[in-house]
Amino acid sequence: MPLVLTAAAIAVLLLLIMKFKVHVFIALAVVSFLLALALGMPLPDIVGAVEDGLGDTLASTGLIFGFGAILGKLLADAGGAQRISTSLVDRFGQRWVQWAVVVASLILGVALFFEVGIVLLVPIVYQMSKQAQVNFLYLGLPMAAGLSVMHGFLPPHPGPTVIAEQYGANVGMVLVYGLVIALPTAVIAGPLFTYYARKYVPSAFTKTEVGTLAKLGEGQQFDIKDTPGFASSALTALFPVLLMFASSIVALLQDGLGLPENTFFQAVEVIGEPTTVMVLSVLVAIYTMGIARRIPMTRVMQSAETSVKAVGMLLLVLGVSGSLKQVLIDGGVGDYVATLFENSSISPLVLAWLIAALLRLAQGSATVAALTTAGLVIPLIEGSDANLALVTLATGAGSIIASHVNDTGFWIVRESFGLTVKETLATWTVLETIISVCGFGFVLLLSLAV
Repeated sequence: MPLVLTAAAIAVLLLLIMKFKVHVFIALAVVSFLLALALGMPLPDIVGAVEDGLGDTLASTGLIFGFGAILGKLLADAGGAQRISTSLVDRFGQRWVQWAVVVASLILGVALFFEVGIVLLVPIVYQMSKQAQVNFLYLGLPMAAGLSVMHGFLPPHPGPTVIAEQYGANVGMVLVYGLVIALPTAVIAGPLFTYYARKYVPSAFTKTEVGTLAKLGEGQQFDIKDTPGFASSALTALFPVLLMFASSIVALLQDGLGLPENTFFQAVEVIGEPTTVMVLSVLVAIYTMGIARRIPMTRVMQSAETSVKAVGMLLLVLGVSGSLKQVLIDGGVGDYVATLFENSSISPLVLAWLIAALLRLAQGSATVAALTTAGLVIPLIEGSDANLALVTLATGAGSIIASHVNDTGFWIVRESFGLTVKETLATWTVLETIISVCGFGFVLLLSLAV
């Protein structure tokens, strides 16, 4: 029954949004309450679950998106985003601009959380689409594919790192195998899928109106000689990457060398947190895109205020999508799926992928799906000869399948690219499924060789 009720709730949500044109924010809130009642949650707990889900989601994404929006707007209004996009298009040429985006998203995705990568890259990629005179989604899907692949398969991202620790896998081998899997998967789910998506979802690729985050990149168009230098612009845009990457390297060295915890490592850990990274990055942007260019502070702050206002509704949508996810978790949907596979004798690789996939479909959170799967699979791999690094990657692959309406990432992508729910299901949901299936396929191939 929990799975049937979840499916019914998703159907009601889609009906409210697509048929009756109810705003996403209102529809998600209504369905969250209805599903909590249907799952039999105690009445006093329902409001708490809705509020906790909204609060937890905004706590983890609110400041990231707020400061990320400010950073993107400062880059756009000073001409930095235009300088970056023009330079990349000139360097790669219009014919290869899509591949330039894939390479950039893979490189940046090594260090950036998915949400941080989206909020930073969307305005720049939008500028690139205008410079190259191609549709925004034509570049946007490969960008999202690159970020998602790295987030799902590679340490030091939280999912792969925590799962590896749970299984006792060698993080270094997870990184090596993850790279082998990630590169071909990004090509298949990015440029190749986009080629076919343009044929069966043409409406998504002919839009003239874009999403909230892309609009942050619509700053004043400059004569190229009046824009900041490429080095200054690129450093400002890449500053979050550099901070996160440096923090990750220090953490890996500490673990690898067995160094004790001290104030230095604690400070590095705090600096590497996404929220801290974005605060420091905004301060750098205020200097490089404002003070250093002798732009009055009032104009700089006006850009910042405009950007925060622009993402207000986006943050509410993301928050209430977290409410739906929390109801599914507190209502026991994930626990129900987990009990289906108790005492299973299926291969650990297949079982890890399958359980994670079903948990992801049922309750939306990739992290919850992955960690719950680890707890179920660990007893099965004790004493077996299963390659723990590959079990880690199989779990990660299953946990990112079919992002849909119960996943915060679904709404991030929809709002970023200005898509309808139907178009998001036909593009982003399919893209995530391709990443999951291809990633698992490559895991199976590797298991034959290692």
